Amino acid sequence: MSDLDAFIAGLPKAELHLHIEGSLEPEQMFEFGRRNRVDMPFKSVEDVRAAYEFSNLQDFLDIYYQGAGVLQTEEDFHDLAVAYFDRLAADGGVHAEIFFDPQTHTDRGLPFSVAADGLLAGMRTAETKHGISSKLILCFLRHLEEDAAFDTLRAAEPYLDRIAGVGLDSSEVGHPPSKFANVYKAAGERGLLKVAHAGEEGPPEYVWEALDLLKVDRIDHGNRSLEDAALTARLAAMDMTLTVCPLSNHKLCVVEDMTRHPLKRMLDLGLHATINSDDPAYFGGYVGDNYRAVAGSLGLTKEELVLLARNSFTGSFLDEERVALHLQAIDAYVAAN
Repeated sequence: MSDLDAFIAGLPKAELHLHIEGSLEPEQMFEFGRRNRVDMPFKSVEDVRAAYEFSNLQDFLDIYYQGAGVLQTEEDFHDLAVAYFDRLAADGGVHAEIFFDPQTHTDRGLPFSVAADGLLAGMRTAETKHGISSKLILCFLRHLEEDAAFDTLRAAEPYLDRIAGVGLDSSEVGHPPSKFANVYKAAGERGLLKVAHAGEEGPPEYVWEALDLLKVDRIDHGNRSLEDAALTARLAAMDMTLTVCPLSNHKLCVVEDMTRHPLKRMLDLGLHATINSDDPAYFGGYVGDNYRAVAGSLGLTKEELVLLARNSFTGSFLDEERVALHLQAIDAYVAAN
């Protein structure tokens, strides 16, 4: 391990863009499939890994939804979450704000409570086991209609004291944020924070809509914002957090060459960028892998890596006191290294 890799591994960090269903490793898929007697189209772990070779968002989503079918019980969701947090702890992660897609599960007959209770139990286990804090964000599937999102928000009512916010994911192109303006307004009225995927494959106009119509507290991805100078300036002036996912961008061919990833340019332009793993089982790496990938490809300095880690806490939904404690921990780590 190089000195820089060791520095990254020990650097305290938070992850703000992680789809928990996207942390389902092929070995877990087989384990859950066997114990739940799910008929899978794959004969081996190697077959699953081969299926992970895709070149765009839709091809990925097809296998992603297929894989989620093995998640049947609260125990499955608990174990999925704990496995993710084990990897986060190994990467120096101390806080995570994780997405889940309830519609992926309710549409196949599972009660909302199965995923929610299982994940919340896994989050409690992670706090006891690793001291990792976490928050849960409910995502609406944007390829479905807004009425379905309202149904999901209603199903979540008993859990709103344990859900931090709502998000918007799945197929971006052709499903602009404006499609969900009403349900986001309703979520805000219920005290939920708001994030949305925008500007990954969709145009800069989707980022404008997320800001102006959904009134989001954070933008997930946001890469294509850089195509619009006025939008970039606005995001910088607002100190709007962008949850950037470098290896995901490369795997989905949003960025063809990691040496040309826009993350360094974002920092140079004063954008509040963070590093995250998105769907790490599918995209080739967890949060530490993403830090190492951009450090090597973009020649990031230790100071830039520390800034990205600090951004992960100041862009989080933690209260100011907790944020300050994490920033002090970063300062202490840097002073000792």
